Amino acid sequence: MDEEACRACWQNCGSEVDAEMLEIDRAEDALGPLDEHSAAIRQLITRFEVCYHEADKEAERIVEAIGAGRCGQESGERPPQRKKELENCRRILSSWCENPAGEAAGLDVGGIPADELLGFIGKASALKIWQVQRIIDKVTEALDPSRPYHWMALDMGDYGEPGARPAGEHYKDNAAFLEQTRAAIIHDTVDGRKAEISLAMAIDMFMPCHWDLPGALVIILKAIGGDLHPARPLACCSRNVSLSPLCERTKTISNTLRAFWKGEKLNENTDADILALLGEATPAKCWLAASLDKTIRLQLDTASDFWLKSG
Repeated sequence: MDEEACRACWQNCGSEVDAEMLEIDRAEDALGPLDEHSAAIRQLITRFEVCYHEADKEAERIVEAIGAGRCGQESGERPPQRKKELENCRRILSSWCENPAGEAAGLDVGGIPADELLGFIGKASALKIWQVQRIIDKVTEALDPSRPYHWMALDMGDYGEPGARPAGEHYKDNAAFLEQTRAAIIHDTVDGRKAEISLAMAIDMFMPCHWDLPGALVIILKAIGGDLHPARPLACCSRNVSLSPLCERTKTISNTLRAFWKGEKLNENTDADILALLGEATPAKCWLAASLDKTIRLQLDTASDFWLKSG
């Protein structure tokens, strides 16, 4: 691994730079000053996350932008189905916090009925209500960014930079609840290896754009109810990303991008339609294709050691 610092455009891939990344960076330098369209497409790649619930569509959108030489129109809105899931989640949990003995609303999250979700929590207590309120806070931030969530265990930024968010300071008046939430350890696996993650970290990492939001919600609610040994592993961000049903499609897109920028022939692991979107190869297109290809591969192959014991 080269000691040269990683460029900011690779911030969604970790902090270490390897020889292939340096090769791609040199290809960028050879282009000279970037035009505004190339710079904008590179920003799309920097924001790309393979754990996104529409990662395949997002990768295809970036491929289309590379082929066209400019970014397409962005709505800025969350996909309607995911927005509905988040709204339902907040309504279900808020109603329970206000009246745990009340009737569950006729709503669902990802097809899981409200009464089933609330049944995972069990008998209400002050601690459980406080913990569920933290989930509500997380969802509320997703629906209204002006109402930020306050971190309980995570003290790093969006791309792993340490000390960016001092964790727990907001909850000094609820220190006992915070410590109990940090002390509750979920036991599961990461890439097949035994792992642990605190309930506090699991709530911190309950991301609104994640591919397994309903599954993560079930695991968290069961943990609040006292079940700390889930039947399936918790997937969040780069944790258990290999379980995503979108992995194979994003791998195919990555393989096709690599064939394009390296000038190789397609094979059974590539997609001719994706190649057609890219059009004729140019130095700028090859650099952007290489950047997205490498980003996808790095995210799919991310080291899992960090997640073996978290929070």
